[in-house]
Amino acid sequence: MNFKTKTILSLVFVGLMFSSCKTSPEPRKPVTTKSDSFIQQSIKRNKAIVKKEEELIKKIIDADTTKQYFSSKNGFWYAYNVSNSKDSITPDIGDEVEFNYSILSLKNDTIYSRAELGERALIIDKENIFSGLRQGLKLMKINETVTFYFPSHKVYGYYGDKQKIGRNVPIKSIVTLNKITKDDTP
Repeated sequence: MNFKTKTILSLVFVGLMFSSCKTSPEPRKPVTTKSDSFIQQSIKRNKAIVKKEEELIKKIIDADTTKQYFSSKNGFWYAYNVSNSKDSITPDIGDEVEFNYSILSLKNDTIYSRAELGERALIIDKENIFSGLRQGLKLMKINETVTFYFPSHKVYGYYGDKQKIGRNVPIKSIVTLNKITKDDTP
């Protein structure tokens, strides 16, 4: 092989190498495309659950003519069984509260009794307790007993408590606030 043939073959080889290499990777196309239909269906389903639970709770409240019920801005209803008009102190974030409560079904079947749950002590908004009770305690004064009606999304929601409360179960809770210890830290 002469020099001219070697040069031509080398140039062809180098040309083939450069032409076979891509300068930028080509993105892969997705095998399937996802839509937000699952999310939209989930939103519709959850709204229907909330509406059904709220209608059921309102029906129970309307039938109870012995108490005056209030609708909270947090999405639950409550009535005072025992009211304390002497005090004006309610718990704030960081205050420690001691309370007793029971959890019942909307048909008044006991799920967790007051004795079973015992007296609880917790620091407001610093400990893990279902959101409805945490928000409800902030409305109470010492020695008050309040009946709360919570839709499932304010208690244990989709998962339940994995013991006695199933998924999407609204509850009734009767709570007595025994003590408030104000947080003294600045």
